[in-house]
Amino acid sequence: MNQDLQKLEDIVSAQLAGEIRPTGQTIREIIAEFRQMRMYAGKVSDVEAEQLARLLEEKHGISMGLGAIVDASDFKPWLRDAKIGGLIDPYYWDRYRQLLGKNGLPPGVIRSTDEVTDKILDRLGDPRDMSSWSRRGMVVGHVQSGKTANYTGLVCKAADAGYRLIIVIAGIHNNLRNQTQARLDEGFIGRDTARLASVDKGKKQKIIGVGNFDQRHFPVSLTNSIRDFNKATATTNTSQIGSYNVPVILVIKKNASTLKNLVEWLSEHSMASASELVEQPMLLIDDEADNASINIKHGKDEVARINGQIRELLGLFRRSCYVGYTATPFANIFIDPDREDEVFKQDLFPRHFIIGLDAPTNYFGAHKVFVENRDQHVRHITDNVETLPIGHKIDHQLPDLPPSLVIAVRTFLVARAIRNARGQQGQHASMLVNASRFTGIQGKLRGQIADLVGNIRSAVTVDAGKGAAALNNPEIAALRDAWELEFAALDDGPEWSEIQEGLHEVLAAAQVIEVNSSKTSSPLSYDIGGEFGLTVIAVGGFSLSRGLTLEGLTVSYFLRNSMMYDTLMQMGRWFGYRNGYEDLCRIWMPTEGVGWYAHISEAMDELQLDLKRMELAKATPEDFGLAVRSHPETLIVTARNKMGSGQLIPMKVGLANRFIETTRLSSVEDTLRHNRRVAQAFVEELRAAGFVADVSTKVPRGYLFREVSVALVRDFLIRFRNDRVDPITDPLLVGRYIDERLDGELKDWDVLLASVNDDDAQLRSFVLGPPLGQAIRNVGPGDLAKDILSISGSSRRLGSPGDEKVGVNPLKAAAALEAFKKELEASNQPAPKTIPDRIYREVRDFPLLILRLIKIGTESGETKIPGDPVVAWSISFPGSELNGGRVEYVVNTIKMRELFGADEDEEEAAGDAV
Repeated sequence: MNQDLQKLEDIVSAQLAGEIRPTGQTIREIIAEFRQMRMYAGKVSDVEAEQLARLLEEKHGISMGLGAIVDASDFKPWLRDAKIGGLIDPYYWDRYRQLLGKNGLPPGVIRSTDEVTDKILDRLGDPRDMSSWSRRGMVVGHVQSGKTANYTGLVCKAADAGYRLIIVIAGIHNNLRNQTQARLDEGFIGRDTARLASVDKGKKQKIIGVGNFDQRHFPVSLTNSIRDFNKATATTNTSQIGSYNVPVILVIKKNASTLKNLVEWLSEHSMASASELVEQPMLLIDDEADNASINIKHGKDEVARINGQIRELLGLFRRSCYVGYTATPFANIFIDPDREDEVFKQDLFPRHFIIGLDAPTNYFGAHKVFVENRDQHVRHITDNVETLPIGHKIDHQLPDLPPSLVIAVRTFLVARAIRNARGQQGQHASMLVNASRFTGIQGKLRGQIADLVGNIRSAVTVDAGKGAAALNNPEIAALRDAWELEFAALDDGPEWSEIQEGLHEVLAAAQVIEVNSSKTSSPLSYDIGGEFGLTVIAVGGFSLSRGLTLEGLTVSYFLRNSMMYDTLMQMGRWFGYRNGYEDLCRIWMPTEGVGWYAHISEAMDELQLDLKRMELAKATPEDFGLAVRSHPETLIVTARNKMGSGQLIPMKVGLANRFIETTRLSSVEDTLRHNRRVAQAFVEELRAAGFVADVSTKVPRGYLFREVSVALVRDFLIRFRNDRVDPITDPLLVGRYIDERLDGELKDWDVLLASVNDDDAQLRSFVLGPPLGQAIRNVGPGDLAKDILSISGSSRRLGSPGDEKVGVNPLKAAAALEAFKKELEASNQPAPKTIPDRIYREVRDFPLLILRLIKIGTESGETKIPGDPVVAWSISFPGSELNGGRVEYVVNTIKMRELFGADEDEEEAAGDAV
């Protein structure tokens, strides 16, 4: 963007700042008005003006809802009175708000951030209240959605309100702690703490971020962006926290030694006597709160070290608040809030509040990547077995890079060239390579990728300037192939000739670094100035999987096999904001992983929905904890917190208002044949009971039978052989749930014999009697080798959107749809491409059993299970008043690990330590 256009954008943005939701016409009128001024006359073309209008239209159209709040019954607001009474000077918040605007955050998002941080602060203790108090809360956001920006705003407001000590615990690795410190330097402190810590006393302090707006006060930081907390350094700065007249902040690593040192230092220097507590009000923010903060030891009475030290730290203060920030709260919800003994009643369960943050409408999240636009963004890794198998050992030799990784690297370089052509040279661009948990293998990957980039650089240096003749060079020809495959069809993409001209600039800047705990690791610092942003390929493992932000992440290569919810979501560094280059983002991963991310996306959305439901119902955090622990998908993360070898874990699993499907079946032919016979017998029993599959029962999705006796359904489910590879559809679990309700809520059923593609004779089957169109579903190749059908490549979906609307009263369905649209409008959320079936499930009068015929294939279209179709079933359960809609289930941790993978946190720590 040229200088005149940038100035015009700044002045128009300032003019629009007061508009709640400016229209496109308003934006264009303001641009036209300023273009008539002498200073812009003839300097901004019509094309540039229209591009600016579209940019501002998109920016000011971005909004963010206020999320949901679940409060304890003793919540007493105090913030409003303090503001009205003039007791709060918003000095730190005003600086931060100005910085957010300067950094380009949309006005609607700034307003929502202001409101939601007020709501969080209001639920902390009032620092003017001199009585003893402690508060425990949790904020649930989305991966890479702006949680750091949110708690930076909370830090500013807490300081304005009177909190004198603020501690931020930021991850278990130095690079994440350093990055978080740098973010707080910019957003709260206003000075470069690395410069302040320099041994060169001749260096002047460096004002950054919020310090450029107001320099009357600077908070004191006892840590800096290059070093963690140190007792000796802190002691030389002051004798007591209370001696400061400005807030004191520490950003520390989630490490037992660091926490121990901090506790000892506070005990020695900030307490009048050993028997007294620190008087200053303290706020502790626990970033990535589900990682290492939870009590996960084998015995319930043995406290995890870090968990105990966090509680010991809180216990030093007479007035303290703990706020855990996380995108994956499953582990936190498993903290037992009901223990009565002295040790456990002070645990970190968020007993006072849980707040769910809505993501802004431009958030590039799991649903957009793996559900809405999967074909655009996701590529499958299928060629790694020979060179880099997922289950490789520590001494793996890595003969070559997988061909797909080579293609991914080339795609990244071309994408960077396209971004430069779009005028984004000053922005950072990153590629993530997370393909091994072993630092030694990561080093080998870095070396071979560096060699690849070096070869491409040499080719570009010699031949890129030769026009069309450059394509005689195989490296440049391969880059053009990557462009042709991924980006040639872009509506506004540059032609190859322009990209080729820009390759030298890209390769001159490109670097490959290793980010882990090894000696060959390099710091990943985006704190550079100048005309050009960083172009970096970052190779790592666990260090790249938790909290660390990769600026301008464009291409990811992800070769991991964990199926734990929290591990998978936290490894998803590709989530976030990709304004101006979202269409260029690509992710390479195994087929199985793609489906899991899609499935997890739905589970996370449902979790946020549960929060909103409970807010309306005036439920408490304990109620929410029970609901999440009863969520069927919680079985998948149970092993994370139950580390006893092979122990039996009793679970209360909620099936009320849930949709379950037999997406993981045995592929053994005897079992498949048995299930066809059971389904055939069930249809015969329906016919004997008077139900006929004819025109009278035909609906768009098959044949619907109403008021079917639960006895017939129950008998079918008992006889159906559902391999226990999927505990959610285990016959014992489902059967017990139905048995408890067969005389009431589940007495009568709707049964759908599903049919698709009726007109395709090749897909039509008469195996159940009436003509039914088979649904073609792919399977995960990894599980197929184990005689398991992971239908839909482990995305765990049999049917399609709209299935659960079948059988719902039309008036109720229409009302549910209208209510859903109003909900979207109220939260400023865009309408999804497909209407979620949950809105129809919530108004069902009867449970729905769906029988499906599946034709199994692969990504290439090859049929893997020849002959007769595979029979599978789905059930849509309505709500329940009995036992909270839950049923008890016992699971074995060894079996859970066989099904869903080991706890990656432990494996990664061991691997990175090598």
